[in-house]
Amino acid sequence: MCGIAGEIRFDGSTPDLGRLQAMADTMNRRGPDGAGLFAQRQTAFAHRRLKIIDLSDAAEQPMVDTDLGLSLVFNGCIYNHRELRAELAGAGYRFFSNGDSEVLLKAYHHWGEDFVHHLNGMFAFAIAERESGRLLLGRDRLGIKPLYFSESDGFFRFASSLQALARYDDIDKSLDAEALAFYFSFHAVVPPPWTILKGMRKLPPATLMRIEPDGQRSTRQYWDIHFGAKEDERNYSYADWKDLIHVELRQAVKRRLVADVDVGVLLSGGLDSSLIVGLLHEAGQKGLNTFSIGFESVGEEKGDEFEYSDIVARHFDTHHTQIQIDTSRTLTELDNAIAQMSEPMTSHDCIGFYLLSEEVSKRVKVVQSGQGADEVFAGYHWYPPMLDTNDAVSAYAKAFFDRDRDEMGDLLKDRWMTREDLPRQFVEAHFTKGGAERPIDQALRLDTQVMLADDPVKRVDNMTMAWGLEARVPFLDHELVEAAARVPAEYKTAQDGKGILKDIGREVIPSEVIDRPKGYFPVPALKYLRGPYLEKVRDAVNSKGFQDKGVVNPAYLDRLLDDPEAHITPLRGSKLYQIGLLAMWLETHGL
Repeated sequence: MCGIAGEIRFDGSTPDLGRLQAMADTMNRRGPDGAGLFAQRQTAFAHRRLKIIDLSDAAEQPMVDTDLGLSLVFNGCIYNHRELRAELAGAGYRFFSNGDSEVLLKAYHHWGEDFVHHLNGMFAFAIAERESGRLLLGRDRLGIKPLYFSESDGFFRFASSLQALARYDDIDKSLDAEALAFYFSFHAVVPPPWTILKGMRKLPPATLMRIEPDGQRSTRQYWDIHFGAKEDERNYSYADWKDLIHVELRQAVKRRLVADVDVGVLLSGGLDSSLIVGLLHEAGQKGLNTFSIGFESVGEEKGDEFEYSDIVARHFDTHHTQIQIDTSRTLTELDNAIAQMSEPMTSHDCIGFYLLSEEVSKRVKVVQSGQGADEVFAGYHWYPPMLDTNDAVSAYAKAFFDRDRDEMGDLLKDRWMTREDLPRQFVEAHFTKGGAERPIDQALRLDTQVMLADDPVKRVDNMTMAWGLEARVPFLDHELVEAAARVPAEYKTAQDGKGILKDIGREVIPSEVIDRPKGYFPVPALKYLRGPYLEKVRDAVNSKGFQDKGVVNPAYLDRLLDDPEAHITPLRGSKLYQIGLLAMWLETHGL
């Protein structure tokens, strides 16, 4: 896990290494263990390293293989790197390091662009060819690792964060109206290629981008999810499907133990993280480090789930740490968490992951986390209605969208309103692609491929990497995701969601953490804006900087400020906090 950055010039000049280093310096927290810079003619790379695999200097980046004429910057982890190393060594390749980075170089040389099909892991990379001057960028199948870019006629730049790219003055940093349409309606999810800023874009998951020395570029999606059983699975019973998922999940958790440092678990006390702990224990892990966080309650809204995480910790005899956060610290650290957001992320648990990661990073450098289970195994309330609907897009929008087109007109000033309802068109286009015929499968595919990467996965990456902590997400193992997509939807939506996963859980973990009301990572003070939190948001939306941008209609804003708790999205988020978070993010990042 690291921070990567680079530039390729098309105008005959060479990259400014001082500026590139400054860009990399903004990502010091992503990679506190090492730094490197490399330039070759019109291409330059910068890197910040977090040492997880091969702790020696032999694995430093940018990595250059002079024999192959290739250079690399890479962020992530390849879980099957040892198996690939053995295969490549058998094909005659010689290695100078013991890490996964060098495996990427050899694999690319051996298999060409199809090398990505051999990788099991999370990754964002750039590989430069010395002889041709060509640059190849890629992102993992589920978008676990970020990759942002900006371009003009004279250059192409990329980085692991939006903040890094923003260090350059020749990039348009104004708000993007199309991105705002998504942000305020598609539950704050801004899908690729958009970002909240007009002059910056992000590479979609499962995508390769090839850039030629003259600036021509091409992109292709190298992986997709296909729903429905394989031919040899058509007669599978429920028990067969359960056994298949159990095997795949066991393997996914085991893969993510690959490291030269200890691996812990973020234990919320829910099914997903508890199941990870149980499977690790089943795999022989003893003395596992587990971590839970809690906040002060607000009214009747409880701020922790220690009751359940303690059950799991006791049952598997983990080295468990409870982290209790008082309201005053949550408030004072909120700005610091916002500063680590590559884009505005309105979920209440961002501050939770930020504070949890700070404490966890003092004890371990790698953790496994349960993100993705709800999207892959149909754990959310909007999935069951998709089983029988005759209007899939409307059913999905009713449950998931924060605002309809009419309310968007109330919210935004005219110059920010797009001519078309982009979020709805986006959903329609995704639903009509081949490979998912049923509305429920179309919704699961959209959430797995789009919402996950730009909401829960992005927030976990940003908040953990803010403290040099690597988070691994076994529920997003692509082989597990492929298997789950083949499972009949009714087996997933059963038992109020994640039915098949719950039945697997009953074979592994205490039933008390399964047969209970669904929980979440609670930060009540940000859900119910009161006291100092409300004043902080009020100050942000009324600030001169935000008002001068002329984004929100004053009448709409006044209505929300008069009674914040009366204006909650269908997914139980604060509409006022959504606006306030955008204002605070812009101010924090000097935009």
